[in-house]
Amino acid sequence: MATPAGTPVIEASDLTRVFRRPKTSLTRPGEEVHALKGVSLSVARGERFGIVGESGSGKSTLLKLLCGLDQPTSGSILFDGKEIVGRRDLRFLRNDLQIVFQDPMSSLDPRMKVRDIVAEPLVALGLPAGDRVAQLLKEVGLPPAAADRYPHQFSGGQRQRIAIARALAPKPKVLVADEPVSALDVSVRGQILNLLADLIDSHGLTLVFVSHDLSVVRHVCESVAVMSEGQVVERGQVDEIWADPQHEYTRTLLRAVPTLEGLL
Repeated sequence: MATPAGTPVIEASDLTRVFRRPKTSLTRPGEEVHALKGVSLSVARGERFGIVGESGSGKSTLLKLLCGLDQPTSGSILFDGKEIVGRRDLRFLRNDLQIVFQDPMSSLDPRMKVRDIVAEPLVALGLPAGDRVAQLLKEVGLPPAAADRYPHQFSGGQRQRIAIARALAPKPKVLVADEPVSALDVSVRGQILNLLADLIDSHGLTLVFVSHDLSVVRHVCESVAVMSEGQVVERGQVDEIWADPQHEYTRTLLRAVPTLEGLL
């Protein structure tokens, strides 16, 4: 049964994540690093939700927890009403949540043809591929002949299109994009962002978009959580925060925004 639009598809409550650094001496334990400090947020079905912060802000740690790739030290994460913390069987999450990673070259197997790369999640989940690969390549703007080529034969932007097609293959409910344009040339970033926005709309997906760049988040998201030192320091509608940031850290991010706006 589909979750009604507007209801939370992801609910995170009081998440903490503590890591311990390696020992620096035989007598002292490694220093504790508090990567997340009581983070709570919710993402509604159909929402375009951004998470923004500089390196070390905790956004990557939070992303791993939301995707079930790591476990919190404490706290709760509900996905479509089901708790994923401490749960071994996350098949339902693998079906309904897919990730587009930062660097398409490292996330695509160079030994596989594009046809097999796009079909990979379907095969892993025991789902039929049928004509879905050809359909998805068309949707992301690649010709049918791309199916028989290898990743190294494409540009960075084209490889990210392949990665997006792969993520869409099992028809997920939620698409997570982890810095999906930061490894690309500025000239193609806008194209990929526009493609993502169009696909989110046409497939009726929820988007969780992680970036260090508030201007990029503003281009594709309607709401945003700003993270600093393991905490959410500001949250709200992107345009409102862009126009009137309340936290000094958000103002710092805005001052650091590159001149990307004119290229999008």
